[in-house]
Amino acid sequence: MRPDLEPSLVAADYPYSHRIRVRFAETDAMGIVHHSNYLLYLEETRVEYLRHLERPYTDLRADGVDLAVLECHLRYRRPLRFDEQLDVHTMLVRPTRATFRMAYLLTVDGEVRATAVTAHGAVNGQGRPVRMPPWLTALAIDM
Repeated sequence: MRPDLEPSLVAADYPYSHRIRVRFAETDAMGIVHHSNYLLYLEETRVEYLRHLERPYTDLRADGVDLAVLECHLRYRRPLRFDEQLDVHTMLVRPTRATFRMAYLLTVDGEVRATAVTAHGAVNGQGRPVRMPPWLTALAIDM
């Protein structure tokens, strides 16, 4: 899959950044972070972004809205290694009534290690599409 948007490589373009220290258990036999763990970093950053906005995911769910991941695209540029401090920069882009995308830039000491894009759909407890809360669509940045 090729993403329909290319995340910025400039950390200052992103309104939020979350720091994660790479744990030993996340590395593979080659001593680098296993590719599957990048998805966990993206999810942790999304949850912390909502908490930072004082709109924790638990409140969103209490209002009957879940944010299902519909697609994900990751571009690995340089490997992550044990004990590095990873900054995951993120922004919400391209909202519709029930979907949006998140763009990510993953850096260590300012060096780009990966970029990513996730697509999300707002759904209710039965998995049916619902409108996104207006406060969430208001976060969108043109890209």
